[in-house]
Amino acid sequence: MAPEFSKPLAAHPTPIPGVVLYDLPVHGDNRGWFKENWQRGKMLALGLPDFGPVQNNISFNEKAGTTRGIHAEPWDKYISVATGRVFGAWVDLREGPSFGAVFTAELDPGKAIFIPRGVGNAFQTLEDNTAYTYLVNDHWSADAQGQYTFLNLADETAAIAWPIPLEKAELSEKDRAHPRLDAVVPMAPKKTLVLGADGQLGKALRAACAGNRDVEFAGRRDLDLTDPASYADRNWKNYSAIINAAAYTAVDDAESPAGRAAAWAVNVSAVAALARIAAEHRITLVHVSSDYVFDGTAQTHPEDEPFTPLGVYGQTKAAGDAIVSTVPAHYIVRTSWVIGEGKNFVRTMVSLAGRGIEPSVVDDQIGRLSFTEDIAAGILHLLSSGAEYGVYNLTNDGEPASWADIARRVYALTGHSEAAVTGVSTEEYFKDKPAAPRPLNSVLALDKIKAAGFVPADADERLAAYLGGGAEPAAEPSAPDMGY
Repeated sequence: MAPEFSKPLAAHPTPIPGVVLYDLPVHGDNRGWFKENWQRGKMLALGLPDFGPVQNNISFNEKAGTTRGIHAEPWDKYISVATGRVFGAWVDLREGPSFGAVFTAELDPGKAIFIPRGVGNAFQTLEDNTAYTYLVNDHWSADAQGQYTFLNLADETAAIAWPIPLEKAELSEKDRAHPRLDAVVPMAPKKTLVLGADGQLGKALRAACAGNRDVEFAGRRDLDLTDPASYADRNWKNYSAIINAAAYTAVDDAESPAGRAAAWAVNVSAVAALARIAAEHRITLVHVSSDYVFDGTAQTHPEDEPFTPLGVYGQTKAAGDAIVSTVPAHYIVRTSWVIGEGKNFVRTMVSLAGRGIEPSVVDDQIGRLSFTEDIAAGILHLLSSGAEYGVYNLTNDGEPASWADIARRVYALTGHSEAAVTGVSTEEYFKDKPAAPRPLNSVLALDKIKAAGFVPADADERLAAYLGGGAEPAAEPSAPDMGY
């Protein structure tokens, strides 16, 4: 039976999330027919995920009534028929509210269907000599087979109306023995891996993702970013996203020979390793950047401003950003003046105020604070909303202020006199001290992140809440901080 010729290419959503049925144009005459079974540009334009197929499989079935499935594999599949016809049945076997959802359709050479990882696939041939083809985005292996999820073809809950009754169909003994739906263990989603989990941002991400089994956290002891062997110990196929919240952030120490080497090792070489992994395994890489990639001469820094770093730390962050930008699926989240659970400027000011110290604080560096709970929320928003990949500035909102302004605000909020804080220039503050150059203006434009649906909280409001929650006094940080 010949397929219908000259149908336009079209996509049809189905009741199973992510499963899409396609009409394929088939061109034929007295000699037979021809079709573009897979054309990446056209399929992407229709909304098909760029799922990166690496292997093409063909199942040849000699007799009508041959029935195979229901198998959910740990990869995505683009399925079509080369010759003949099939009755296809798909059951959602993933964790989540659509578990058990069923979709059926008849496929001939003029139709194709995209099946995401974890959705069970089955078919029954309606003609002799039918060839069923799979384009998949991972290589088959014995290890991968151990991650399959199966459902019995005769499951009463799915209640698939097979055109040829199963008792008259050709089935394998393995397929006859698969479990009913109530005994199926749903396929878990791929995980998000958070690196730098013990830093300020890592702790905020832990709090934001508390109770979420699909997020995994790794501190320095769990994964040493500077050790190539650390990367070999993980099955990267099990991850959908990596959030790189790890960094060498000791700005002044980075100017020393040892600090320079450490900064490049963590901020560049390790980032290059993560970028290779992300590109190879189609993982979304989220990388946290810094205002230090700019020289601070602009009044406001948009995402597309060219890099102009002043010191070693900024140079390493700019190099890391350039590397991450080559990953097909990436978010570079650029932030500044980070405040969270750990050593930071606000806690230092709280400590000084509590001890009656009247500090001199720089008053010619201008920017906005970035509280880690908001950075974490913004990152999770980008991942969950499917925002366009690219660079996003992410700080708190409100009127920019100097470090001295913020110090006075801390003193006032903790019941001390603002007059205790004296403003000094950057040049005067660092006179005769070994210090890295700093951008004088760190204000990052927030239009893009707001357009993506995330509105950062006001920095003053966050500061008041942070201090009201009892920010612990802490001494001025002296050791290199290896995480945001």
